[in-house]
Amino acid sequence: MRALCWNGINDLRVENVPDPEIVNPHDAILKVTMSTTCGSDLHFIDGYIPTMREGDVIGHEFMGEVVEVGHEVKKVKKGDRVVVPSFIVCGNCWYCQHDLYSLCDNTNPKPEVQQATFGQPTAGIYGYTHAFGGYAGGHAQYVRVPHADNDCFLVPDGLKDEQVLFLSDAAPTGYMGAEFCNIHPGDTIAVWGAGGVGLMAMQSAFLLGAERVIAIDRFPERLELAREKAGAETIDYTQVDSVVEVLREMTGGRGPDACIDAVGMEAHGMGLEYAYDRAKQALHLHTDRGEALRQAILACRKGGTLSILGVYGVMDKFPLGSIMNKGLTVRTAQQHGQKYVPRLLEHVRKGELDPSYLVTHRFPLEDAPRGYEMFKKKEDGCVRSVFIP
Repeated sequence: MRALCWNGINDLRVENVPDPEIVNPHDAILKVTMSTTCGSDLHFIDGYIPTMREGDVIGHEFMGEVVEVGHEVKKVKKGDRVVVPSFIVCGNCWYCQHDLYSLCDNTNPKPEVQQATFGQPTAGIYGYTHAFGGYAGGHAQYVRVPHADNDCFLVPDGLKDEQVLFLSDAAPTGYMGAEFCNIHPGDTIAVWGAGGVGLMAMQSAFLLGAERVIAIDRFPERLELAREKAGAETIDYTQVDSVVEVLREMTGGRGPDACIDAVGMEAHGMGLEYAYDRAKQALHLHTDRGEALRQAILACRKGGTLSILGVYGVMDKFPLGSIMNKGLTVRTAQQHGQKYVPRLLEHVRKGELDPSYLVTHRFPLEDAPRGYEMFKKKEDGCVRSVFIP
């Protein structure tokens, strides 16, 4: 089959790879109907997350049609149209039983890789380095889904692929980030980053009862989406002296009740601190550019909540004293998709959420390297590139 493979830093190629096969009786094989780019992919494409190997099939946001199942699979069958959360879960361990699915104890076959860095391993994830299990990803014609009964969610009739594709990762990540904020009536939520995850976090904040949402970004087309699709107020951080001061003014001097970081380790910024981050990252002295996260910490009101959705590694100049002295609550995780997908499918079915507007560019799988290049450089207003095998 054909698949998009990583072959080195900023070197993606569509190649012939072996077809996936049933490995254990709980597996399913999907014919991929649609997959999409994700900002967190850029971190290993750019070389900031190690343990990639030449020829690895990438892609962790996808959906498809079931074409084969193992004999222990009970909930899905051949012909079913399903969407698959990006993290692979067993459904039986302590973490799965407590809805902490991305922390599953049993689906990362290489736990020792994360042990030294994180202290404990996370669950496995499709197409996202060997530290996260080395599983083949979904930018391919076919993909193997382990633990299919836990990880395949039936798509209701009448919903288009574009409406449910982002329930694999962007939508549950954003929804989780908004839920972390413990939103009360009247709350104001600030969101750094108006990409797919940030836009989903903005809409989710309103679904969960926020009164105001403020989006921070620099791209006019993304800020326009934040206003028109998510109903957010916006700040172009390149046009103000201090995002923190502007947020303080917009909230009567108090600051947002909660701040969501939907940017991560490759944040853009302004001034000397950003130049410092870029220099140290280029020299591999640390992995993260932390401009967005630092702003969120400083902007959040006293006693507020910081919700971190961006992927991070090792960061310098982290203002822990601000978190401690202001009494902030910090909530963060990789997305627990299996918890949120049923809820999000209901929102989509009722017309309360329609993520399809995130699809700005479509490509056949053969043109996936170009799709990633446009996505990375945000050319032509690209929010998400979608690949159709």
